[in-house]
Amino acid sequence: MSDLGELDRPGSTSRRGAADPVKALMHRHRELCERAVDPLEIAAGLEAHGITDRTAARFRHRDVFSLAEEMYARVSRDGDTPLPAPPAPPRVRADWALLTLLPGALCAAAVTAVHLTHGQPRLLAAAAGALAVALGLRAALRRGPLSRTDTDRPGPRPGASSGRTAPWTLWLVLYALLGDGLLRNALAGGPDTLPTGTPDGPWPLTAAPVLALALACAPAAWTAHLLTARARRKLASSRGLEDFAAAVRPLLLGTFALFLGALAALLALCGAVLGESGASAQALALGALLFLARLLTTHGFTYAPAVVLTATAMAEAVGLASVYASRLPGLGFLATPVDTLVTTWGAGSVPTLACGAAALALLVHTTRKLTRASAHAPSEPAR
Repeated sequence: MSDLGELDRPGSTSRRGAADPVKALMHRHRELCERAVDPLEIAAGLEAHGITDRTAARFRHRDVFSLAEEMYARVSRDGDTPLPAPPAPPRVRADWALLTLLPGALCAAAVTAVHLTHGQPRLLAAAAGALAVALGLRAALRRGPLSRTDTDRPGPRPGASSGRTAPWTLWLVLYALLGDGLLRNALAGGPDTLPTGTPDGPWPLTAAPVLALALACAPAAWTAHLLTARARRKLASSRGLEDFAAAVRPLLLGTFALFLGALAALLALCGAVLGESGASAQALALGALLFLARLLTTHGFTYAPAVVLTATAMAEAVGLASVYASRLPGLGFLATPVDTLVTTWGAGSVPTLACGAAALALLVHTTRKLTRASAHAPSEPAR
């Protein structure tokens, strides 16, 4: 229930202190008011708890920031706790900096092992490499800027939605590795054999996009750190929620563009080293999708990434399933959309369209959620 609803209940604090409803609100958010270093931090906390400009009008204020200014000004009179120093911006730590390099290093070792082995040893090398990369990625996501630390933010707990995204994320990465070759084989009536682990086999394997995505964990962490540090500075200097949103929006888009530039460079490098090309567009779309999903998750917004990642994986799966279903008598028309896309733009057009549309939707959602002051302000301690 919202703060306003609780203040309006019979026998509530607002009933007892109707002459001073702001004081009742300050009592409920006492810890937030005592530790705030400026009115914007209080406004961000109120915003995170669902108090809007319309709610602020019930407290005889034009907007949330005006209400926060009064609460901030009255802390020294109504509270006994001295105001703390402004929170220091996040610092770069050696442990998470090294961990962000781990997935890329393990993936490079796995790709090298697959290219240097044959037969059953190649299969074992691929399985061991996949397990090592998964463990390295998990370690990288549990520390540093890509980890979620604001577990007290209102809303679903970290495991409530983000835990369900792991299988779909794995599917998206596996599709980037094997999906194009499988789709081409399916449209041609196959596949007749299992993948051999080489780009020139009957079921081609494209390792460059996956290797580039693993290496991109490092620039993803650094750009996320840059966004957090700059947003904290904007939080300290802005004079209102709208001012903060206007200042953070170009910062957010610039951070996203910086990551895409780093990923594009890694894709070009990996493609040149492995002798693969033609997967840059779909890998960029997938990288953008995964980066935005993780960025939202680290700030406590887990529902939208879970829904979008699930829908994207399902779209790719339905595309493949429609080709196989079209082999049944009378269902040949099911493969027409996918066949048309592949004939016109190539097999990579299916994941490019699916991931690109999903990334665009998440980008719009991100510019709404991560331009709020409440997304970057320290969370109010749980009661």
